[in-house]
Amino acid sequence: MSKPRVVVADFITGDLAPERGVFGDLAEPVALDAFSEADLVGRIEDATAVMLYHNISITRATIERLTRCNLIVRCGVGYDNVDRVFARSRGIPVANVPDYGTEEVADSAIGLTLALTRGIHYLNSALRDAPAAEWTYRAVAPVYRLRGRVFGVVGLGRIGSATALRANALGMEVAFYDPYRPDGYDKALGIRRVDTLAELLAQSFVVSLHTPLTPETQGLIDAAAIAKMPRGSFLVNTSRGAVVDTAAVPPALASGHLAGAGIDVLAVEPPAADDPLIRAWRDPNHPAHHRLIVNPHSAFYSEEGLLDMRVKGAKAVRNALLGLPLLNVVN
Repeated sequence: MSKPRVVVADFITGDLAPERGVFGDLAEPVALDAFSEADLVGRIEDATAVMLYHNISITRATIERLTRCNLIVRCGVGYDNVDRVFARSRGIPVANVPDYGTEEVADSAIGLTLALTRGIHYLNSALRDAPAAEWTYRAVAPVYRLRGRVFGVVGLGRIGSATALRANALGMEVAFYDPYRPDGYDKALGIRRVDTLAELLAQSFVVSLHTPLTPETQGLIDAAAIAKMPRGSFLVNTSRGAVVDTAAVPPALASGHLAGAGIDVLAVEPPAADDPLIRAWRDPNHPAHHRLIVNPHSAFYSEEGLLDMRVKGAKAVRNALLGLPLLNVVN
């Protein structure tokens, strides 16, 4: 009798030693290295379990072809790229790995914050492009001390909490908006709760996003939301790309309403060349060229975090194959 077949749908290629180390003789993993859902056709239907990362989505079209699947595990925090509602209607649980990159993403959010607010990125970029420029801090003035300034967190989950603690350690006044977080977390973390997003935006020197992508958060930060932020403030997004309408960012940078933005995630990855954000970022004559940091969905990454993601995803599959209780089921 053949072993159960575990499909690693995307992102992970080459050596599957971490997964094999978890499965042992229980199952045989295979990496498909898919770049679109169409790449899965004819290769996934007999999978006993599917490990999904973030390069592709799995929709109803794929799920209804699965004939023996016991689990789809999204090896990451967000799970908007799998139709978990339809999967449940087919009796397939969907789980995620919510704790693999908490430290890394929080560190990245603070790293982007410091690079922007201290003028580090601007000066490095401007001096590289204009080597004959005056060797002085004046090009980035005014830069303000962070202590006492408001760091606004949208979404106080694991990563939002970790980021809040780091900003608190910098001496910033941390405020958060999360209508789903029970009372008391503000007391436990030594931060301040606000009741509405508009209230948070209006007072924040830095707004850092840590919310999942849901119908409620799609386009949450658009031109109208950015307009509520103080002039000269900063926006950081290490959550999900579509939480921000990124087309609104270049005009806000051009007008000076935003002093800078750090964007680790985009709605479409990799982005098209004509994406308004990317076009402005690459244009030496646009203020975004020096005031915008774009990263390729890399805030989660460290060697340890990447291994955690793979091992924790594989352990979820192992539990499903053995009929053990499943953790972190999101449907």
